[in-house]
Amino acid sequence: MSESNDDRREAVQALESSFSELMTVFRRFVSEAAERVSPGMLPATFKALSVVSRFGPLTLSALAERLSADKGFLSRSISELEELGLVTRTPDPNDRRSRLIAVTEVGHTRLADARAPHESRLFEAMADWSVADIRHLSTLLHALAVGESPAQDR
Repeated sequence: MSESNDDRREAVQALESSFSELMTVFRRFVSEAAERVSPGMLPATFKALSVVSRFGPLTLSALAERLSADKGFLSRSISELEELGLVTRTPDPNDRRSRLIAVTEVGHTRLADARAPHESRLFEAMADWSVADIRHLSTLLHALAVGESPAQDR
């Protein structure tokens, strides 16, 4: 079966529309989760906390690069998170001019509590999906995110 450029364009447009719907849901989740971590917390501050939790400890420069964000804004976000006791900043043993940002136990707990409602909704939404399909979707999304072709082993 041959795929035409029109078929591919239509499929990509449908995917773009689905991503738009998904991003709307995701933005709402991030806003709600940020509010659960600390009332009034900005979604961008929640994202910073999430990234440090997943990939930290990180320097401010590494965090800014990972989020493609302004270091000045991130510095204020990290100060807010530090004041809330959710992160710590310690000297970087590899570069004394830098400090490493790490999530505290309280930060990990608050982050897990804030994510729990969304994770349960996602789990319920995919209840009828096979584990293989969930893993395949994850593989496809990762390939799309990094600009690679997905593995053709399925």
